[in-house]
Amino acid sequence: MAIRRLPETVVNRIAAGEVVERPASAVKELVENSLDAGAARVDVAIREGGRSLISITDDGCGMTPDELEIAIERHATSKLPEEDLFNIATLGFRGEALPSIASVSRMTLTSRPAGQDSAWSLSIEGGTVGKPAPASGGTGTRIEVRDLFYATPARLKFLRSERAETSAVIDVLNRLAMAHPSVSFSLHDGNRERLRLRGEQGDLLDARLARLGAIMGRDFMENALPVSAERDGAQLSGFAGLPTLNRGTAAMQFLFVNGRPVKDKQLIGAVRAAYADFLARDRHPLLALFLDLPPKSVDVNVHPAKAEVRFRDPGSIRGLVVGALKHALAEAGHRASTTVSMAALGAARTEPSAAQYSFAGRPHGGGVSYPPASAYSGRAPGRGLAEAGYAFQAPVAGVAAPDFAPAARADRPEEQAPPLTGNPLGAARAQLHETYVVAQTSDGIVIVDQHAAHERLVYERMKQALSASGVARQGLLIPEIVELGDEDAARLTARAAELAELGLVLEAFGPGAVAVRETPALLGEIDVQGLVRDLADELADLGDAFTLKEKLEEVCGTMACHGSVRSGRRLTADEMNALLRQMEATPHSGQCNHGRPTYVELKLADIERLFGRR
Repeated sequence: MAIRRLPETVVNRIAAGEVVERPASAVKELVENSLDAGAARVDVAIREGGRSLISITDDGCGMTPDELEIAIERHATSKLPEEDLFNIATLGFRGEALPSIASVSRMTLTSRPAGQDSAWSLSIEGGTVGKPAPASGGTGTRIEVRDLFYATPARLKFLRSERAETSAVIDVLNRLAMAHPSVSFSLHDGNRERLRLRGEQGDLLDARLARLGAIMGRDFMENALPVSAERDGAQLSGFAGLPTLNRGTAAMQFLFVNGRPVKDKQLIGAVRAAYADFLARDRHPLLALFLDLPPKSVDVNVHPAKAEVRFRDPGSIRGLVVGALKHALAEAGHRASTTVSMAALGAARTEPSAAQYSFAGRPHGGGVSYPPASAYSGRAPGRGLAEAGYAFQAPVAGVAAPDFAPAARADRPEEQAPPLTGNPLGAARAQLHETYVVAQTSDGIVIVDQHAAHERLVYERMKQALSASGVARQGLLIPEIVELGDEDAARLTARAAELAELGLVLEAFGPGAVAVRETPALLGEIDVQGLVRDLADELADLGDAFTLKEKLEEVCGTMACHGSVRSGRRLTADEMNALLRQMEATPHSGQCNHGRPTYVELKLADIERLFGRR
């Protein structure tokens, strides 16, 4: 069969298949053009989830009649003045969006540059271009896309329901709005207004938090920790939620690179690594991070959808993200999210039920569900493991049993109660059911789960000890040979030094294999073959060895659980106050190792509302 050139319309439709996957993809490309044009307001209207109509109106710089005709040609753009693909400072740069969308729809462009007396309109139907004609319109550009995919009806069969497609459009607009808080956005679906975000004013940090609060909810706004760090010319900013504000999916994690929403596996892996000590594996934090770095340090020309990026120095970027998040979490100290106390108040107003552990938030913002404590408790600890936990704790805490250093006693403690001022968690007043410590603060009360709180304290001490002395290793009598593919073996041997710090010593053993000589002593007898294969898979997928870290953390967490003060043990007033002071001085003490809160704080005003005093 002879080789021939494809018609221009077919070429454009092939390109549309790469760039425009669904109506939300078309909205993303067109709104990015509006933002690149300097728009301060972008209004979007859709019908039937974007199938029958997509309308984008902005107040950007606009286009002349000649520019309208050039704009719908393939690879025509104003965003690469020096034709340098390594110095991209705009959201769009390929010059494919308009011709691709126009080739599979009926499109009308109406635009008026600033200072011009009238607007001009240009119509394109299935790739067939008309002539510019005078039209009415204000400064800026309006693009109407009707009957999307009418020229490629097979694509219509793969679209989801109207509701699902509308949700995808909302998600696209939310992500772009987060990156551009000074721009106003609106969305109307033909029946009602689905989105309205006014442009935020003032400092970028404050404007960004206000915009994030409008999209992610007030719960996130009230429990967000500022993140700020810089390394090797890369700047990271944004906000991360407290660990006790978490969800069952990663849907509320938003990552941006130079103002561009991205879904990067390395960045997602870095977030997971930073929160590994504070959340169970099936829980995910809420956050929005903005990474700004020189354009030549990142390649955004990886995929037509521009959702994937490639960093010149991925290790440095990962370290920047992990370090910044861990620093922000450490700065939070013992703080827990306000959703904990709100959920407690909500439960107090209703009949007790199994649903008390559901911490409901606003739509799009901060909902979090905690499973019952029994889900984490497991079976009763064996004598050997409990003794091992006590033995491990002893050199760290300086005591042979899980106890608190007693506070200095006064001659008559009943006359000299601990002061409330200066202590965020107040002074202990009672112990309920030998499990919960009740403390009085200057403006409310605090209820502490003594086992969960002490578990976190012991765990933090164990981490410090491991950091100081390293992970103990045990040598294998006969090295374990693990057969892998060449690439997997190369990834493992390249990270051999890092794995050795975690107690796993391995080396290359011929092509496609590694020899394991030592394993972490804490893990005891393990399936070396399975562990190494899991590590290889995670290095390939996420760029980090989570399996080994999680196994070590699980053992440490179990030892901390078994080596901490148990529920049902009666504490003295000095011991209760010592626990409160240690919590105030220990980072991350607001949640246990599984992300559950260690204490609930109720303000006096909230308590008075419960009793109708306000």
